[in-house]
Amino acid sequence: MKYLPIGISTLSSILSEDMVYIDKTEHAYNLVKKMGRYFLSRPRRFGKSLFLDTLKEIFEGNSELFRGLYIYDKWNWEKKYPVIKIDFVSGIIKNTEQLEVRVKYILKSNAERLGVDIDINTDIAGIFTDLIKNAAEKYGTNAVVLVDEYDKPLLDNIEDPSAAAEVREGLKNFYSVLKEQDKNIHFIFLTGVSKFSKVSIFSGINNLKDISLSPAYATVCGYTQNDLETEFAEHLTGVDRAQLREWYNGYNFMGEPVYNPFDILLFISENGSFRNYWFETGTPTFLVKLFKKNRYFIPDMKNIEADESLLSTFDVDKISLVTLLFQTGYLTIESADNSVGKFVYKLKIPNKEVSIALNDVLFDNYTDLAEQKAKYQREAWEALRAGDPAALEPVLKRLFSAIPWRNFTNNDLADYEGYYASVLYAFFSAINCEIIPEDINNHGQADMTIKIEECVYVTEIKVVDTEEPAEGSNSALAQIIERGYAAKYTGTPGRKVFQVGMVFSSVKRNLIQFGWNETAN
Repeated sequence: MKYLPIGISTLSSILSEDMVYIDKTEHAYNLVKKMGRYFLSRPRRFGKSLFLDTLKEIFEGNSELFRGLYIYDKWNWEKKYPVIKIDFVSGIIKNTEQLEVRVKYILKSNAERLGVDIDINTDIAGIFTDLIKNAAEKYGTNAVVLVDEYDKPLLDNIEDPSAAAEVREGLKNFYSVLKEQDKNIHFIFLTGVSKFSKVSIFSGINNLKDISLSPAYATVCGYTQNDLETEFAEHLTGVDRAQLREWYNGYNFMGEPVYNPFDILLFISENGSFRNYWFETGTPTFLVKLFKKNRYFIPDMKNIEADESLLSTFDVDKISLVTLLFQTGYLTIESADNSVGKFVYKLKIPNKEVSIALNDVLFDNYTDLAEQKAKYQREAWEALRAGDPAALEPVLKRLFSAIPWRNFTNNDLADYEGYYASVLYAFFSAINCEIIPEDINNHGQADMTIKIEECVYVTEIKVVDTEEPAEGSNSALAQIIERGYAAKYTGTPGRKVFQVGMVFSSVKRNLIQFGWNETAN
């Protein structure tokens, strides 16, 4: 059984140590067989660095590495190119001074490896220019420039717009050399998480072809289902494939959906334990801050549509939460439509891992209840699974009473139904419930339907500005009954269907009325 390439992004190491390698050289061949300038955006931990290293080995003519792979008998291995590799993967850059130091180190390392003379004491654009020009002259063929995580210095400063703007100008000056030295460059390939708008960092290199959503390259990074059934077959003996797909598949870049490689490798190495491997490698703190700042209605994550311009550009001066969620991998494409003359994408959370983990983090940050969360979640899960709404009521009351009052200082979050719906949506999603927000029927829409095993809970939420509910019936429950929100779930033998009305007080910031009944099935 072959070893697993966990954390390894160097092709020669993977192949020499007999590790599992998914052959991506057909994609590589289709790119390198002619002169080109390309850009690829993928979320972190998706295999971008390994693919870039594969391109490097091809252009350097290291034929023996590729024996038995798709490209081996198709590429002219006698033709070798000087490869300049710019890598921003490691470390953190917080200002232009650190950027200049890092770039000069990278360029100096490339010059030494290529045996090219440069004047390290000039500015970074001048050094880069000399490196490209002198490499082409020495080797008698144009240079290849590969840039890994081109945008990381910007993302390092995403919470500081002024610092990000300064770093952006430094990168813009640096990357502009690529266009100015076009005559000395055979091939360019940039990878990153985000595609910044052409009026910012890309204005100097607007000749790049973006293949991020090109169907031909949908599987250039990531593992396909076939990869798992063939190359990983031995490692996945006895694993429930449907459950594996539900947890880790679902990333769609306008083609066949793929798994995140990091998830699969860690899943196998941890003896088939389903956990949030990819999510745990980077907490999206800035995303969470944007959610709270924009008062984002969390259930809307199931109903997002965006056009191609929103998904393909990113600007530090005006950050779109949807763009950031998509480009960082917390949302992916569910479907696409171009009937209006441009692509409009319907987006979704890719899989169970992201849904559970992201909602867990959002719940923590909306409520400050991380230490008590596990207890509430276990009690809620048991009540829902047992078909016991009465047991759910005290859990929810304790949950909201435990939310610190400081969370509402200088804001009016507690006045809005959307706040309570967002907290409940995140809470139930994080315990592996299937949630349908704004569940539509022919008479309207219930605020939220919760499904768990053989139980369905159709819920309605209302917020009042009094400490006590109005006398009489539960208005939220009455609306469910009057409009027949639960009707479409009845009629299935063995399934219990509950109607649950919740009334919250913006004064008490808590649940003040909880009514429910079980519908006749």
